[in-house]
Order: sequence, then C-alpha cells, then structure tokens
Amino acid sequence: MADTTAGADGDQVFRLTYRSRLRVPPHDRKAELGAIFSTARSKNTKSGITGALLVWEDQVVQTLEGDETAVRELYDVIERDPRHDRVEMLGTGTAARVFGRWSMARVTEDGEPDIPLLMNKDKGGISPAAPRPTTAEQDAALDAMREQIRG
Repeated sequence: MADTTAGADGDQVFRLTYRSRLRVPPHDRKAELGAIFSTARSKNTKSGITGALLVWEDQVVQTLEGDETAVRELYDVIERDPRHDRVEMLGTGTAARVFGRWSMARVTEDGEPDIPLLMNKDKGGISPAAPRPTTAEQDAALDAMREQIRG
C-alpha cells in the first residue's frame, strides 16, 4: 500500500534530480505546467513523493524525494513523457527530505527569490503562491538546482 502522506522535512528519503528540456511551445507553457502540476500534486501526495521543479526558459531541473521505488517509477514516466526532451539524471542518493511542503518553484532573475507556484484553475495555469520562508537546507538544494539548470 502506498504512503498517503508526503512526510516531514528531515525524514530520510531517496532523492533523484534530473534535467530536461521542455518541448512545450512558449505560448502553451503556462497552461501545460499548470496541468502537469495539478496531476503531479494528486499522484505524488498519494505516493509520498515531494520535491521542487525549477523552470527557466525551456529548461527544467526537478528534485524528487520519497520511497526509492516510487521515485524511480515516476522518473521512468517522465523520461517517456513527450513534453520532455533530453532527460538527464543528475544524481541520486539518500538524504533528509527538504521539500516536504513544496511542489514547484519558479527560478527568477539572478538575485531574485524563487517563487512557489500553485495551480490556478481560474487563470488556466499556475500562479505565484504566497511567499514562504525557506530553510537553509531548501536554499542549498535550490541553489544547486539553479546551478544545474543554468549550467
């Protein structure tokens, strides 16, 4: 039976980080990311998977955290998803869960904070959530992801 809770920050979990290029045209990106977010939020919660998705132009870096089998199965789905191209695993390992309350974040311009995003059905996509304080562990993970997305 799948874990129906996301788990608390600090729990030891399997972590996988990957990079890909979005094949979604820019004019469709907001709505498509909203659809991805909506589906992922429901399925990932049931599977106990948490993480962060950073999007910069057409580049994506995502960190997934949870049970190893569930995370690897999700990664296999992402590799086959036609909306992604050049999917590349960047790293795996066991680590403390840092994104227990995160689903997505948007990378902003240099020096600007990342913005947690929420599904907004009325606006046909995703929109900024209220700012939330981040932990040092989240900041470190997001900084590493930011370097991977731009590097």
